Amino acid sequence: MDTRTPLIVVSGRDPGTAGAAASLLKAGTIVVHHDLRELAQGLVRRTVTTVDDRRDTPLELAHGCVSCTLREDLLPLLRSLHRRSNVDRIVLRLDPQLEPEAVCWAIEHVVVADVVGQIDGPAARDVRVDAVVTCLDAATWLDDASGDEEVSTTPDDERTVAQVVVGQVEFADALVVRPGADGWQQARLHAVLTRLAPDAPVVWSATPDVEALLLRIPPTARRGEISGAYSPLLRGQPPLDDDCGVRLLEFAAQRPFHPKRLHEAIDVLLDGVIRTRGRVWVATQPDTALLIESAGGGLRVAHAGPWLASMTPEQLAEAPDTRLAMAALRWDDTYGDRDTSLVVLVHDADPEVIFGALGEALLTDDEFAHPELWPMWDDPFGDHHRDPCTDDGVDAGTRADAQPNTER
Repeated sequence: MDTRTPLIVVSGRDPGTAGAAASLLKAGTIVVHHDLRELAQGLVRRTVTTVDDRRDTPLELAHGCVSCTLREDLLPLLRSLHRRSNVDRIVLRLDPQLEPEAVCWAIEHVVVADVVGQIDGPAARDVRVDAVVTCLDAATWLDDASGDEEVSTTPDDERTVAQVVVGQVEFADALVVRPGADGWQQARLHAVLTRLAPDAPVVWSATPDVEALLLRIPPTARRGEISGAYSPLLRGQPPLDDDCGVRLLEFAAQRPFHPKRLHEAIDVLLDGVIRTRGRVWVATQPDTALLIESAGGGLRVAHAGPWLASMTPEQLAEAPDTRLAMAALRWDDTYGDRDTSLVVLVHDADPEVIFGALGEALLTDDEFAHPELWPMWDDPFGDHHRDPCTDDGVDAGTRADAQPNTER
Protein backbone atom coordinates (compact mmCIF):
# COMPACT_ATOMS: atom_id res chain seq x y z
CA MET A 1 0.00 0.00 0.00
CA ASP A 2 1.25 3.47 -0.94
CA THR A 3 1.33 5.43 2.31
CA ARG A 4 2.76 8.59 0.80
CA THR A 5 0.80 11.83 1.14
CA PRO A 6 -1.11 12.80 -2.04
CA LEU A 7 0.10 16.04 -3.64
CA ILE A 8 -1.99 18.21 -5.99
CA VAL A 9 0.03 20.74 -8.00
CA VAL A 10 -1.90 23.79 -9.22
CA SER A 11 -0.18 25.98 -11.83
CA GLY A 12 -1.01 28.73 -14.29
CA ARG A 13 -0.74 32.46 -14.94
CA ASP A 14 -4.50 33.02 -14.64
CA PRO A 15 -5.50 34.89 -11.46
CA GLY A 16 -8.04 32.14 -10.86
CA THR A 17 -5.21 29.78 -9.91
CA ALA A 18 -5.36 31.03 -6.32
CA GLY A 19 -9.08 30.39 -6.13
CA ALA A 20 -8.72 26.93 -7.65
CA ALA A 21 -6.16 25.97 -5.03
CA ALA A 22 -8.24 27.51 -2.21
CA SER A 23 -11.29 25.54 -3.31
CA LEU A 24 -9.42 22.34 -2.44
CA LEU A 25 -8.86 23.46 1.14
CA LYS A 26 -10.71 21.35 3.69
CA ALA A 27 -9.97 19.53 6.93
CA GLY A 28 -6.83 17.46 6.44
CA THR A 29 -5.65 19.48 3.43
CA ILE A 30 -2.83 22.02 3.57
CA VAL A 31 -2.05 24.57 0.82
CA VAL A 32 1.56 25.66 0.22
CA HIS A 33 2.51 28.64 -1.94
CA HIS A 34 5.79 30.43 -2.70
CA ASP A 35 5.21 34.00 -3.91
CA LEU A 36 7.95 35.39 -6.20
CA ARG A 37 6.67 38.95 -6.52
CA GLU A 38 9.40 40.33 -4.26
CA LEU A 39 12.33 38.74 -6.07
CA ALA A 40 13.76 42.17 -6.85
CA GLN A 41 14.13 42.68 -3.10
CA GLY A 42 15.77 39.27 -2.72
CA LEU A 43 12.73 37.71 -1.03
CA VAL A 44 10.42 34.76 -1.59
CA ARG A 45 7.32 34.55 0.62
CA ARG A 46 6.11 31.13 1.64
CA THR A 47 2.50 30.75 2.77
CA VAL A 48 1.15 27.61 4.45
CA THR A 49 -2.64 27.56 4.85
CA THR A 50 -5.02 25.20 6.64
CA VAL A 51 -8.73 25.57 7.37
CA ASP A 52 -7.79 27.03 10.78
CA ASP A 53 -4.53 28.88 10.19
CA ARG A 54 -2.38 30.80 7.71
CA ARG A 55 1.35 31.33 8.20
CA ASP A 56 3.54 33.61 6.10
CA THR A 57 7.32 33.18 6.15
CA PRO A 58 9.77 35.43 4.28
CA LEU A 59 12.72 33.55 2.76
CA GLU A 60 15.97 35.11 1.61
CA LEU A 61 16.88 34.29 -1.97
CA ALA A 62 19.64 31.66 -1.81
CA HIS A 63 22.64 33.26 -3.58
CA GLY A 64 20.31 34.95 -6.06
CA CYS A 65 18.81 31.68 -7.34
CA VAL A 66 15.07 30.97 -7.39
CA SER A 67 15.65 27.27 -8.05
CA CYS A 68 17.96 26.85 -5.08
CA THR A 69 15.63 28.78 -2.76
CA LEU A 70 12.64 26.62 -3.64
CA ARG A 71 14.67 23.43 -3.57
CA GLU A 72 16.08 24.17 -0.12
CA ASP A 73 12.70 25.16 1.35
CA LEU A 74 9.97 23.28 -0.50
CA LEU A 75 11.41 19.77 -0.60
CA PRO A 76 12.17 19.48 3.14
CA LEU A 77 8.79 21.09 3.86
CA LEU A 78 6.96 18.43 1.84
CA ARG A 79 8.76 15.67 3.71
CA SER A 80 7.97 17.23 7.08
CA LEU A 81 4.29 17.77 6.23
CA HIS A 82 4.00 14.07 5.42
CA ARG A 83 4.93 13.27 9.01
CA ARG A 84 2.04 15.31 10.42
CA SER A 85 -0.85 13.09 11.45
CA ASN A 86 -3.40 15.82 10.63
CA VAL A 87 -2.24 16.24 6.99
CA ASP A 88 -4.06 13.95 4.55
CA ARG A 89 -3.33 15.91 1.37
CA ILE A 90 -1.02 18.71 0.22
CA VAL A 91 -1.95 21.29 -2.42
CA LEU A 92 1.04 23.08 -3.93
CA ARG A 93 0.07 26.33 -5.66
CA LEU A 94 2.89 27.39 -7.93
CA ASP A 95 3.82 30.98 -8.65
CA PRO A 96 2.65 32.03 -12.15
CA GLN A 97 6.26 32.05 -13.38
CA LEU A 98 6.94 28.41 -12.48
CA GLU A 99 6.48 25.29 -14.59
CA PRO A 100 5.18 22.16 -12.89
CA GLU A 101 7.50 19.78 -14.74
CA ALA A 102 10.63 21.21 -13.11
CA VAL A 103 9.05 21.08 -9.67
CA CYS A 104 7.88 17.48 -10.16
CA TRP A 105 11.35 16.50 -11.34
CA ALA A 106 12.85 17.96 -8.17
CA ILE A 107 10.34 16.13 -5.99
CA GLU A 108 11.27 12.84 -7.65
CA HIS A 109 15.05 13.22 -7.93
CA VAL A 110 16.62 15.85 -5.66
CA VAL A 111 17.89 14.29 -2.44
CA VAL A 112 16.86 15.94 0.83
CA ALA A 113 19.69 15.29 3.26
CA ASP A 114 20.56 15.87 6.90
CA VAL A 115 16.98 16.15 8.17
CA VAL A 116 16.70 14.91 11.74
CA GLY A 117 14.65 11.74 11.98
CA GLN A 118 14.49 11.15 8.21
CA ILE A 119 16.42 8.93 5.84
CA ASP A 120 18.19 10.94 3.14
CA GLY A 121 16.23 10.82 -0.10
CA PRO A 122 13.94 12.76 -2.43
CA ALA A 123 10.60 14.16 -1.34
CA ALA A 124 8.99 11.43 -3.45
CA ARG A 125 9.73 9.05 -0.59
CA ASP A 126 6.96 10.80 1.34
CA VAL A 127 4.66 12.45 -1.22
CA ARG A 128 3.22 11.35 -4.56
CA VAL A 129 1.91 13.63 -7.30
CA ASP A 130 -1.77 12.73 -7.72
CA ALA A 131 -2.59 15.46 -10.22
CA VAL A 132 -1.29 18.58 -11.94
CA VAL A 133 -4.04 21.13 -12.60
CA THR A 134 -3.36 24.17 -14.80
CA CYS A 135 -5.56 27.27 -14.92
CA LEU A 136 -5.67 29.58 -17.94
CA ASP A 137 -7.58 32.56 -19.28
CA ALA A 138 -9.27 32.01 -22.64
CA ALA A 139 -9.01 35.73 -23.44
CA THR A 140 -5.20 35.91 -23.19
CA TRP A 141 -3.68 32.43 -23.39
CA LEU A 142 -3.29 32.15 -27.18
CA ASP A 143 -1.57 35.53 -27.37
CA ASP A 144 0.76 34.54 -24.54
CA ALA A 145 1.48 31.15 -26.10
CA SER A 146 2.38 32.60 -29.49
CA GLY A 147 4.39 35.64 -28.39
CA ASP A 148 8.02 36.31 -27.52
CA GLU A 149 7.73 38.38 -24.34
CA GLU A 150 10.36 37.45 -21.76
CA VAL A 151 9.49 36.35 -18.23
CA SER A 152 12.56 37.95 -16.62
CA THR A 153 12.06 36.79 -13.04
CA THR A 154 15.83 37.18 -12.59
CA PRO A 155 18.61 38.59 -14.83
CA ASP A 156 19.57 35.04 -15.86
CA ASP A 157 16.03 33.97 -16.75
CA GLU A 158 15.97 33.66 -20.54
CA ARG A 159 12.53 32.06 -20.79
CA THR A 160 9.61 33.56 -22.65
CA VAL A 161 6.04 33.75 -21.38
CA ALA A 162 5.13 31.36 -24.20
CA GLN A 163 7.54 28.73 -22.93
CA VAL A 164 6.01 28.98 -19.46
CA VAL A 165 2.32 28.87 -20.42
CA VAL A 166 2.77 26.12 -23.00
CA GLY A 167 4.78 24.06 -20.52
CA GLN A 168 2.10 24.54 -17.85
CA VAL A 169 -0.64 23.23 -20.15
CA GLU A 170 1.37 20.44 -21.76
CA PHE A 171 2.26 18.93 -18.37
CA ALA A 172 -1.27 19.18 -16.95
CA ASP A 173 -3.53 16.27 -16.02
CA ALA A 174 -6.56 18.59 -15.94
CA LEU A 175 -7.31 22.10 -17.20
CA VAL A 176 -9.42 24.95 -15.86
CA VAL A 177 -10.24 27.57 -18.50
CA ARG A 178 -11.70 30.94 -17.57
CA PRO A 179 -14.16 31.87 -20.37
CA GLY A 180 -14.01 35.32 -21.89
CA ALA A 181 -12.87 34.97 -25.50
CA ASP A 182 -15.21 35.31 -28.48
CA GLY A 183 -16.56 32.16 -30.10
CA TRP A 184 -13.87 31.89 -32.79
CA GLN A 185 -11.00 32.47 -30.39
CA GLN A 186 -12.48 29.99 -27.94
CA ALA A 187 -12.83 27.37 -30.71
CA ARG A 188 -9.19 27.85 -31.69
CA LEU A 189 -8.11 27.56 -28.07
CA HIS A 190 -10.09 24.34 -27.71
CA ALA A 191 -8.35 22.96 -30.81
CA VAL A 192 -4.94 23.79 -29.33
CA LEU A 193 -5.69 22.29 -25.93
CA THR A 194 -6.99 19.01 -27.35
CA ARG A 195 -3.71 18.60 -29.22
CA LEU A 196 -1.36 19.90 -26.54
CA ALA A 197 -2.91 17.97 -23.63
CA PRO A 198 -5.30 15.48 -25.29
CA ASP A 199 -6.00 13.34 -22.21
CA ALA A 200 -6.66 16.21 -19.82
CA PRO A 201 -10.32 16.84 -18.88
CA VAL A 202 -11.26 20.51 -19.26
CA VAL A 203 -13.74 22.63 -17.33
CA TRP A 204 -14.66 26.06 -18.76
CA SER A 205 -15.62 28.08 -15.69
CA ALA A 206 -14.50 31.05 -13.62
CA THR A 207 -15.63 29.22 -10.48
CA PRO A 208 -14.83 25.58 -11.16
CA ASP A 209 -15.52 22.54 -9.01
CA VAL A 210 -11.92 21.38 -8.90
CA GLU A 211 -12.67 18.39 -6.68
CA ALA A 212 -15.07 17.07 -9.32
CA LEU A 213 -12.52 17.77 -12.05
CA LEU A 214 -9.92 15.66 -10.24
CA LEU A 215 -12.29 12.69 -10.40
CA ARG A 216 -12.37 12.96 -14.20
CA ILE A 217 -8.62 12.53 -14.64
CA PRO A 218 -8.07 9.24 -16.52
CA PRO A 219 -5.88 6.39 -15.23
CA THR A 220 -3.44 7.07 -18.08
CA ALA A 221 -2.60 10.58 -16.80
CA ARG A 222 1.09 11.25 -16.28
CA ARG A 223 0.66 12.54 -12.69
CA GLY A 224 4.08 14.18 -12.53
CA GLU A 225 5.87 11.65 -14.75
CA ILE A 226 8.78 13.29 -16.55
CA SER A 227 9.20 12.72 -20.29
CA GLY A 228 12.71 12.03 -21.54
CA ALA A 229 14.19 13.08 -24.84
CA TYR A 230 13.32 9.67 -26.30
CA SER A 231 9.79 9.44 -24.90
CA PRO A 232 6.93 9.39 -27.42
CA LEU A 233 6.45 12.83 -28.93
CA LEU A 234 2.66 12.42 -29.05
CA ARG A 235 0.95 11.56 -25.76
CA GLY A 236 -2.51 10.08 -25.84
CA GLN A 237 -4.46 10.28 -29.08
CA PRO A 238 -4.53 13.92 -30.19
CA PRO A 239 -6.53 14.83 -33.31
CA LEU A 240 -4.31 14.99 -36.39
CA ASP A 241 -6.73 16.87 -38.64
CA ASP A 242 -7.02 20.64 -39.19
CA ASP A 243 -9.39 22.53 -36.87
CA CYS A 244 -9.65 26.34 -37.09
CA GLY A 245 -6.17 26.39 -38.66
CA VAL A 246 -4.73 24.40 -35.75
CA ARG A 247 -2.87 21.26 -36.81
CA LEU A 248 -0.17 18.85 -35.67
CA LEU A 249 2.63 18.31 -38.18
CA GLU A 250 5.06 15.39 -38.07
CA PHE A 251 8.48 15.74 -39.74
CA ALA A 252 10.75 12.70 -39.98
CA ALA A 253 14.01 12.06 -41.83
CA GLN A 254 16.57 9.26 -42.06
CA ARG A 255 19.48 11.53 -42.95
CA PRO A 256 21.10 14.32 -40.92
CA PHE A 257 20.71 18.06 -41.07
CA HIS A 258 23.43 20.36 -42.32
CA PRO A 259 24.16 22.40 -39.16
CA LYS A 260 24.33 25.80 -40.82
CA ARG A 261 21.21 25.31 -42.93
CA LEU A 262 19.28 23.97 -39.93
CA HIS A 263 20.32 27.01 -37.90
CA GLU A 264 19.00 29.26 -40.67
CA ALA A 265 15.79 27.27 -41.15
CA ILE A 266 14.88 26.92 -37.50
CA ASP A 267 13.25 30.35 -37.34
CA VAL A 268 10.35 28.89 -39.32
CA LEU A 269 9.35 27.19 -36.06
CA LEU A 270 8.94 30.51 -34.26
CA ASP A 271 6.17 32.15 -36.31
CA GLY A 272 2.59 30.89 -36.20
CA VAL A 273 3.67 27.89 -34.11
CA ILE A 274 2.48 27.04 -30.60
CA ARG A 275 4.83 24.17 -29.86
CA THR A 276 7.71 22.20 -31.40
CA ARG A 277 9.37 19.23 -29.77
CA GLY A 278 11.63 16.53 -31.12
CA ARG A 279 15.02 14.95 -31.67
CA VAL A 280 17.29 15.88 -34.55
CA TRP A 281 20.37 14.33 -36.12
CA VAL A 282 22.99 16.94 -37.03
CA ALA A 283 25.83 15.76 -39.26
CA THR A 284 28.58 17.41 -37.21
CA GLN A 285 27.43 15.71 -33.98
CA PRO A 286 27.32 11.99 -34.85
CA ASP A 287 27.31 10.68 -31.28
CA THR A 288 24.60 12.84 -29.70
CA ALA A 289 21.03 13.70 -30.59
CA LEU A 290 19.84 17.25 -30.12
CA LEU A 291 16.52 18.06 -28.48
CA ILE A 292 14.69 20.98 -30.09
CA GLU A 293 11.80 22.66 -28.27
CA SER A 294 9.98 25.85 -29.16
CA ALA A 295 6.97 27.64 -27.74
CA GLY A 296 5.79 30.78 -29.48
CA GLY A 297 8.88 32.87 -30.12
CA GLY A 298 11.07 31.01 -27.61
CA LEU A 299 13.44 28.26 -28.70
CA ARG A 300 15.63 25.84 -26.76
CA VAL A 301 18.23 23.43 -28.14
CA ALA A 302 19.80 20.90 -25.79
CA HIS A 303 21.77 17.67 -25.79
CA ALA A 304 19.37 14.71 -25.76
CA GLY A 305 21.99 12.12 -24.85
CA PRO A 306 23.82 9.58 -27.01
CA TRP A 307 22.30 7.56 -29.80
CA LEU A 308 22.07 3.85 -29.08
CA ALA A 309 24.50 3.32 -31.95
CA SER A 310 27.15 5.38 -30.16
CA MET A 311 26.67 3.91 -26.66
CA THR A 312 29.11 1.72 -24.82
CA PRO A 313 27.95 -1.82 -23.88
CA GLU A 314 27.48 -0.59 -20.31
CA GLN A 315 25.23 2.26 -21.47
CA LEU A 316 23.21 -0.05 -23.71
CA ALA A 317 22.57 -2.34 -20.76
CA GLU A 318 20.89 0.60 -18.97
CA ALA A 319 18.77 1.74 -21.93
CA PRO A 320 14.99 1.30 -21.51
CA ASP A 321 13.49 -1.71 -23.26
CA THR A 322 10.90 0.47 -24.98
CA ARG A 323 13.60 2.62 -26.57
CA LEU A 324 15.51 -0.47 -27.73
CA ALA A 325 12.35 -1.93 -29.24
CA MET A 326 11.41 1.25 -31.09
CA ALA A 327 14.96 1.66 -32.42
CA ALA A 328 14.98 -1.92 -33.70
CA LEU A 329 12.01 -1.14 -35.95
CA ARG A 330 13.96 1.47 -37.91
CA TRP A 331 17.59 0.35 -37.41
CA ASP A 332 19.99 1.21 -40.24
CA ASP A 333 23.01 -1.02 -40.85
CA THR A 334 25.30 2.01 -41.21
CA TYR A 335 23.82 4.71 -38.98
CA GLY A 336 21.90 2.68 -36.41
CA ASP A 337 19.07 4.58 -34.72
CA ARG A 338 20.15 8.05 -35.87
CA ASP A 339 17.22 9.94 -37.35
CA THR A 340 15.12 13.07 -36.99
CA SER A 341 11.61 13.20 -35.54
CA LEU A 342 9.79 16.48 -34.87
CA VAL A 343 6.19 17.31 -33.96
CA VAL A 344 5.02 20.87 -34.65
CA LEU A 345 1.72 22.34 -33.41
CA VAL A 346 0.78 25.21 -35.73
CA HIS A 347 -2.06 27.70 -35.40
CA ASP A 348 -1.17 30.36 -37.97
CA ALA A 349 1.55 28.91 -40.19
CA ASP A 350 1.68 27.28 -43.61
CA PRO A 351 2.64 23.60 -43.17
CA GLU A 352 4.24 23.51 -46.61
CA VAL A 353 6.59 26.35 -45.64
CA ILE A 354 7.68 24.44 -42.53
CA PHE A 355 8.14 21.15 -44.38
CA GLY A 356 10.00 22.93 -47.17
CA ALA A 357 12.40 24.80 -44.88
CA LEU A 358 13.24 21.70 -42.84
CA GLY A 359 13.57 19.51 -45.94
CA GLU A 360 16.02 21.92 -47.57
CA ALA A 361 18.15 21.89 -44.40
CA LEU A 362 18.78 18.14 -44.72
CA LEU A 363 21.95 16.92 -46.43
CA THR A 364 21.80 16.67 -50.19
CA ASP A 365 22.52 13.32 -51.85
CA ASP A 366 26.07 14.46 -52.61
CA GLU A 367 26.69 15.63 -49.01
CA PHE A 368 25.21 12.44 -47.59
CA ALA A 369 27.55 10.37 -49.76
CA HIS A 370 30.67 11.95 -48.18
CA PRO A 371 30.48 11.54 -44.37
CA GLU A 372 34.22 12.13 -44.10
CA LEU A 373 33.53 15.82 -44.80
CA TRP A 374 30.91 16.29 -42.09
CA PRO A 375 33.29 16.97 -39.18
CA MET A 376 34.83 19.88 -41.13
CA TRP A 377 31.66 21.98 -41.24
CA ASP A 378 31.02 24.86 -38.87
CA ASP A 379 28.42 23.98 -36.22
CA PRO A 380 26.32 26.79 -34.68
CA PHE A 381 24.91 24.22 -32.25
CA GLY A 382 28.31 23.17 -30.98
CA ASP A 383 28.66 25.62 -28.10
CA HIS A 384 26.45 24.92 -25.08
CA HIS A 385 26.32 26.20 -21.54
CA ARG A 386 24.97 25.10 -18.18
CA ASP A 387 23.78 27.32 -15.38
CA PRO A 388 26.02 26.55 -12.37
CA CYS A 389 22.91 26.27 -10.17
CA THR A 390 21.56 23.38 -12.26
CA ASP A 391 24.33 20.85 -11.70
CA ASP A 392 21.86 18.37 -10.22
CA GLY A 393 19.65 18.69 -13.29
CA VAL A 394 16.80 20.80 -11.93
CA ASP A 395 15.98 24.42 -12.55
CA ALA A 396 12.63 25.79 -11.44
CA GLY A 397 12.85 28.30 -14.26
CA THR A 398 13.43 25.84 -17.10
CA ARG A 399 12.57 22.32 -18.07
CA ALA A 400 13.60 19.78 -15.51
CA ASP A 401 15.74 17.63 -17.78
CA ALA A 402 17.89 20.62 -18.70
CA GLN A 403 21.21 19.74 -20.29
CA PRO A 404 23.80 22.12 -21.79
CA ASN A 405 21.67 24.26 -24.03
CA THR A 406 21.28 27.32 -26.17
CA GLU A 407 18.20 29.55 -26.20
CA ARG A 408 17.02 32.33 -28.48
